[in-house]
Amino acid sequence: MTAEYRFVPDLPDLIDAGEYDDHPDGRLVRLRITWDDKGVEVLGDAFRPDALEALLERMDPEAIEQMLCG
Repeated sequence: MTAEYRFVPDLPDLIDAGEYDDHPDGRLVRLRITWDDKGVEVLGDAFRPDALEALLERMDPEAIEQMLCG
Protein backbone atom coordinates (compact mmCIF):
# COMPACT_ATOMS: atom_id res chain seq x y z
CA MET A 1 0.00 0.00 0.00
CA THR A 2 1.22 3.50 -0.79
CA ALA A 3 0.78 6.15 1.88
CA GLU A 4 -1.35 9.18 1.09
CA TYR A 5 0.58 12.42 1.66
CA ARG A 6 -1.44 15.15 3.34
CA PHE A 7 -0.15 18.69 3.69
CA VAL A 8 -0.92 20.33 7.03
CA PRO A 9 -0.31 23.94 8.17
CA ASP A 10 1.94 22.99 11.08
CA LEU A 11 3.62 20.15 12.95
CA PRO A 12 5.65 20.27 16.17
CA ASP A 13 9.39 20.86 15.73
CA LEU A 14 11.56 18.12 17.16
CA ILE A 15 14.82 19.72 16.03
CA ASP A 16 15.90 23.17 17.16
CA ALA A 17 17.74 25.52 14.81
CA GLY A 18 20.59 25.64 17.36
CA GLU A 19 21.36 21.98 16.59
CA TYR A 20 22.39 22.61 12.98
CA ASP A 21 26.02 23.38 13.83
CA ASP A 22 26.28 20.15 15.86
CA HIS A 23 25.30 18.04 12.83
CA PRO A 24 27.19 19.41 9.80
CA ASP A 25 26.64 16.19 7.84
CA GLY A 26 22.86 16.68 8.09
CA ARG A 27 22.07 13.17 9.31
CA LEU A 28 19.98 14.03 12.36
CA VAL A 29 16.57 12.34 12.48
CA ARG A 30 14.40 12.59 15.56
CA LEU A 31 11.21 10.61 16.23
CA ARG A 32 8.48 10.84 18.86
CA ILE A 33 6.19 7.82 19.18
CA THR A 34 2.94 8.07 21.11
CA TRP A 35 -0.12 5.87 21.39
CA ASP A 36 -3.65 6.10 22.68
CA ASP A 37 -7.02 4.45 22.12
CA LYS A 38 -7.03 5.75 18.53
CA GLY A 39 -3.71 4.12 17.61
CA VAL A 40 -0.02 4.92 17.24
CA GLU A 41 1.36 8.25 16.07
CA VAL A 42 4.93 8.64 14.83
CA LEU A 43 6.09 12.24 14.56
CA GLY A 44 9.39 12.82 12.82
CA ASP A 45 11.74 15.68 12.05
CA ALA A 46 14.95 15.53 10.02
CA PHE A 47 17.49 17.72 8.28
CA ARG A 48 16.96 15.59 5.17
CA PRO A 49 13.23 15.09 4.51
CA ASP A 50 13.86 12.27 2.03
CA ALA A 51 15.49 10.15 4.77
CA LEU A 52 12.53 10.71 7.09
CA GLU A 53 9.98 9.98 4.35
CA ALA A 54 11.72 6.69 3.49
CA LEU A 55 11.66 5.67 7.15
CA LEU A 56 8.00 6.55 7.58
CA GLU A 57 6.99 4.81 4.35
CA ARG A 58 8.61 1.57 5.57
CA MET A 59 6.13 1.62 8.47
CA ASP A 60 3.36 1.20 5.85
CA PRO A 61 1.03 3.94 7.17
CA GLU A 62 -2.28 4.89 5.61
CA ALA A 63 -1.19 8.55 5.52
CA ILE A 64 1.82 10.76 6.14
CA GLU A 65 1.20 14.34 7.16
CA GLN A 66 3.74 16.78 5.82
CA MET A 67 4.36 20.47 6.30
CA LEU A 68 5.78 22.73 3.60
CA CYS A 69 8.69 24.77 4.91
CA GLY A 70 10.03 27.92 3.44
